Amino acid sequence: MASNGIAGRVAVVGMGCSRFGERWDASTEDLILEAYTECLASAGITREDVDAYWLGTLSSGMSGLTLSRAIGSDDKPVTRVENMCASGSEAFRNACYAVAAGAYDVVMAFGVEKLKDSGFSGLLRQDPPGDGTAPEISMTAPAAFSLLDPAYCAKYGTHPDEMRAAMTHVAWKNHDNGSRNPKAQFRTPVSKETIDKAAKVAGRLGVFDCSGVSDGAACALIVPAERAREFTDQPMYVSALSLVAASGRSAQEPDYDYTTFPEVVRSAKDAYAQAGIDDPRTQLSLAEVHDCFTPTEIVLMEDLGFTEPGQAVKDVLAGEFDRDGRLPVNPDGGLKSFGHPVGASGLRMLYEAWLQFRGQAGERQLHDPHTALTHNLGGRPGCCVSFVSVVTREPRC
Repeated sequence: MASNGIAGRVAVVGMGCSRFGERWDASTEDLILEAYTECLASAGITREDVDAYWLGTLSSGMSGLTLSRAIGSDDKPVTRVENMCASGSEAFRNACYAVAAGAYDVVMAFGVEKLKDSGFSGLLRQDPPGDGTAPEISMTAPAAFSLLDPAYCAKYGTHPDEMRAAMTHVAWKNHDNGSRNPKAQFRTPVSKETIDKAAKVAGRLGVFDCSGVSDGAACALIVPAERAREFTDQPMYVSALSLVAASGRSAQEPDYDYTTFPEVVRSAKDAYAQAGIDDPRTQLSLAEVHDCFTPTEIVLMEDLGFTEPGQAVKDVLAGEFDRDGRLPVNPDGGLKSFGHPVGASGLRMLYEAWLQFRGQAGERQLHDPHTALTHNLGGRPGCCVSFVSVVTREPRC
């Protein structure tokens, strides 16, 4: 896979993020406005300064009207995109490309999802008509991702108790980080004993191994890199954007073993090439990854090149990815603390990088962060879409 990339050509000069949670008090439009107002204020601009918009949402709107009516954008172009759990990241990717291509100078990327007023307990699905053989209609997401646990143990000879301890550590770490984040859905630390004793959902996945369901929105203001300091003295530069969509063959291949996401490996390799990164373990300051389930985060540590194959469990237990570890992963609390309002999650991850680079992350603030990775995946093991971005505090030379 090869792509030219747009490293050094665009920058983020403003961001906003709503509070995530069971927002019974807020409509989709309210969530959009909460993030939008913060974003405009952070860049010191008005609605009239924005040329175009991109909106990512899975099911909280059917067109660009979802955004234009909420913010009163006065006949500006609004493009609505959807790419499963990477919908917000997809809005960001396309908005960045529009600026890099010279089509617009000032654009905004939004992600939003309103899940808690649906009457359903999980994510909404609108499967297109088919022949009934699609794997996603025969197995729930927790069941599909629970397969990562025994498969990993079998391949690498990891004792199930050690794997269980690592899964518990991921949940404990992310809830501890989220307890320091005023915008997270869950803001209470959870003990490892509580995590271990939680009711089972699928396989060995307990309640605390699964991300929650929440409402939320986030947005970013994007401009050409050479204009960034017209808007802020602390811009965030885009070094890499990569997206891979599966062919679907992996899940049908007899040798697919549920210990890796091939799409993540490919998108990470492409993003690192764009950004000039050859050792993510030492060149990244932080990573926000798609911790939809605790074994997912463990496998991602290997697929993203943060550790060697078969080593992730040991590194997790050693605290390598804790907030004070070698490479902090999900310092904002991740999906475990924020829940997963599908369209908003990708931009929420970028919001954490934005705060960290500006020294505005409060109790979560890392020491001198300069390069961040964000990652989304949508789908399930063997057949998913994967997005990886790399953003930096300073422009790439």
